[in-house]
Parts: sequence; structure tokens; C-alpha cells
Amino acid sequence: MNVPAPLSPRQTSTLAIVSLIFGVLSWIVIPLLGSLVAIITGHMARAEIRREPERLDGDGLAIAGLLLGYIQLVLVVLGVLALFLFFGGLAAISVLAN
Repeated sequence: MNVPAPLSPRQTSTLAIVSLIFGVLSWIVIPLLGSLVAIITGHMARAEIRREPERLDGDGLAIAGLLLGYIQLVLVVLGVLALFLFFGGLAAISVLAN
């Protein structure tokens, strides 16, 4: 009788955990830096998991970190753009009023 060897449990990727943590922190404390770290570590985690799928787990965590990071990055860029347009418009109005 052939008994298969027990499978060892897969380890969760540390980079995936870091990506998720910084993705959440980007919404609470550090918007730009947190989103950049979440995006970079999320991509690194997914590559690491693809290289060693029998040993590593956590692709869902990495994807969640990536989504949180990318969404926050887009919102930060739009916010900065709106800020420049608002103050640029105020500067234009004050120049034209004089």
C-alpha cells in the first residue's frame, strides 16, 4: 500500500503581510509612503509566491495590499492635482483682479 508523504503547511510570505500592513497604513497614517511600500512589496511578494508555490502562500494578502496601495496612490495624486488647480486658480484670479 502506497501512503503519500504528509504535506508540510505552506508558509505565508512575509512580503505579502508587509504589503497588506502598509496598504492599511496608507489609508490611516502615511498615505504616499505607505502606498508606495504596499505596491513594491506586493509585487515582490507575488513574484516570490509564483517562484515557490509549494512553499509559500499569501497571494490574496499581496493582492489586497496592492489594491489598497494603488487606490490610495491614485487618490493622493488626484488630491495634489486638485490642490494645485485650486491654488493656481486663486493666483490667476488675484492677478486678473489687479
